[in-house]
Amino acid sequence: MNSQSESIGASLPRSDGRSKVTGAARYAVDHVVPDMLHGVAVRSTRAHAAIDGIGTDDALAVPGVVAVLTSEDLADLFPRYGHLVADHPIMAIEKTNYMGEPVALVVAETIHAAHDGADAVVVRYTDLPVLADVASAMEPDAPLIHPTAYPVGDAAFEEAITDEREDNVAHEVSLGWGDVESAFAEAAATVETTAQYPKLYAYAMEPYNALASVTDDGVDVVTTAQHPFMVRDDLARIFGEPLSRVRVRSPLLGGGYGSKSYTKVEPLAAVGAWATGRPVKVALNAEEAIFTTRADSAVITVRSAFDAEGRITARDFDIVMDTGAYTDNGTLVLAKCANRCFGPYNIPNLRVRGRAVFTNTVSSSSYRGFGAPQGNLAGEMNLDQAAEKLGIDPIELRKLNLVAPGGTILPGKRGLDADLASDLDMVSEALEWDTPDSEFTGTGVGVSASDAGAYPVSTAQVRVLFDGSVLVMSGSTEMGQGSRTVLAQIAAQELGVDIARVKVVQSDTGSSPYERTTGASRTTVLVGLAIMRACRDALSKLEEMAAENAGVAAAEVKSAEGMILVPGTGSWPYDQVIREWFGAGSGEVTGVGLVRRAGELELLPPFWEVGAVGVKVSIDPDTGYVNVNHLATVGDVGFAINPALVEGQDLGAATQGLGAALFEELIYDNGQLENPNLVDYRVPKIGDVPDEISTMIAERGDGVGPHGAKGAGEGTLNPIGGAVAAAVARAIGTWPDRLPLTPERVWTLMNPETGKNGTKN
Repeated sequence: MNSQSESIGASLPRSDGRSKVTGAARYAVDHVVPDMLHGVAVRSTRAHAAIDGIGTDDALAVPGVVAVLTSEDLADLFPRYGHLVADHPIMAIEKTNYMGEPVALVVAETIHAAHDGADAVVVRYTDLPVLADVASAMEPDAPLIHPTAYPVGDAAFEEAITDEREDNVAHEVSLGWGDVESAFAEAAATVETTAQYPKLYAYAMEPYNALASVTDDGVDVVTTAQHPFMVRDDLARIFGEPLSRVRVRSPLLGGGYGSKSYTKVEPLAAVGAWATGRPVKVALNAEEAIFTTRADSAVITVRSAFDAEGRITARDFDIVMDTGAYTDNGTLVLAKCANRCFGPYNIPNLRVRGRAVFTNTVSSSSYRGFGAPQGNLAGEMNLDQAAEKLGIDPIELRKLNLVAPGGTILPGKRGLDADLASDLDMVSEALEWDTPDSEFTGTGVGVSASDAGAYPVSTAQVRVLFDGSVLVMSGSTEMGQGSRTVLAQIAAQELGVDIARVKVVQSDTGSSPYERTTGASRTTVLVGLAIMRACRDALSKLEEMAAENAGVAAAEVKSAEGMILVPGTGSWPYDQVIREWFGAGSGEVTGVGLVRRAGELELLPPFWEVGAVGVKVSIDPDTGYVNVNHLATVGDVGFAINPALVEGQDLGAATQGLGAALFEELIYDNGQLENPNLVDYRVPKIGDVPDEISTMIAERGDGVGPHGAKGAGEGTLNPIGGAVAAAVARAIGTWPDRLPLTPERVWTLMNPETGKNGTKN
């Protein structure tokens, strides 16, 4: 039996590690069933066009094709989905709003026949004006991408439409306090910065896929969803079924990064199964996945006012996000960007205005950081430029203005549960910040604070079986972050059992307890709390059973170190208690743990996920290529249940941030995506990994999670963009205004007098 110290706080091997590296692990895409058909979407070749007709005869004549569906075939169903606003059609209705949008579904006996059938479908279009960027979409006379506004909330899934739109603004937010104008009028110095964050593809290694069956027993789907319970909700509305007749299962995911949040391809597979009466699998390739969702791009302008000592007296943000063709999760991403853009600083006067704008591009959705990287880029660059103007060291300027532990970032919200000044000191020391940079090298730092954990709703079950082994039941999803291992560690610690005897079962709406989401770095904290409570509930029941077995008062029985201590009879192992109470060598005990917004979780957010990072870069003067010489990250997690997994999460997040900072961008030309493939969409390669990496963990026990834990996995991504931009600016003497800082873009900044063709302007 492991001791408690061996269960938590130790870098135990991942429970799914061997199966993944040997190829034995089964992902959703590996699932097959007898009599299964394959579905392939026919995708729009136009960014914005009325659909005049869809010819299916040639496709139906292709050998092996069983059916061709369009939106007209879904008249008996609710044909749209969306967890906030149900404006996303399963297949385009009357018009297409972005290039790559599904307009039909071909279902066939083989994947090859389905592709051949899709190629044979003829779609007739009448082109409409293309609004490929927010500037054109916000013109006063711009045509409306969505002339009708779908209601929000409980009414979102009604057929009734209530409002006519006046513009292409999908959502608008405002936030602030104090007197911003007076603060600017009285400021000793002001600095204004505009920064542009790119459109990004999350590039999970496993593209979207789903296998659906629709029978008299209901709807059954195996999929790559991060939030299987939310997908269940959408499917129930589509088919008019009670939640109990819809089952969604998410096995191991090959990555998610937020991009597999909410509903994606599950409705396509499900309507195919509904129409044919046979199971249907829809498995996208990488290009189709790029046409499914992306991260919001943003243009953000920030003005900051300072007193003579460098203290911030006011900040004013204007945020414009390109949310794409449908609402998806863009409204929440915008709201979170507004909450996070001004950073973890003392700001007596604040004004934030944000707009998410519809365009004829792929819909945006959740992406790691959830609005924080966009706002952080502008906010942190602005502070670096202010430090330059004020003649103050950038780290000292931040430390002068940082909210202290317990201080307020958002009025009425939980105080900051971190010591960011100490985190910055760790980064500074690792980078040797005070060491002068040589020519074409530069250093940059950044900090962030995100209101993480989302709404605190989690449930868990812990089943102690009659041999003393343990099943942990959770609706959370294992998508590569290591939750299956960490949750087992938490349960083993609470129950005092060997972790080898603990198995975690996850992500099945038909058998797992309810879990609202897997995102916002919430699993270790909120699911972990639910599991701790379930363990304690199970132990309480075991104590009562042991008392009844021994004929003593329940108050006299205690649990400790994997045993039930009964006065006069000694220590009973769990299996002995269960077998004697049930008899016949059988039975089990189930503990239930619930987490809701109450008690220590009454104040939102459940915790703050903070990030502190630094980079040292060097620039090739001939090509503009940016080499990251040193990357330093601090994982401020309160307590690391599994330190190796924390370090892996932080390094992965930072590397993803480097992708956005230096390489990645989805490029549109009048609504046509120019790089929808993994050759032209450039992600970091092994040769781009920093020369030196310092991953540090700050453990101060200041979280609300198990043993003082907080979440990890997003904090070190959020400030990377600003840190890299500042480092590049210090290396070349010119401030960039957008990411990614590709070699061509940096070379142009270094040689402003020379055109792209290499000649003088």
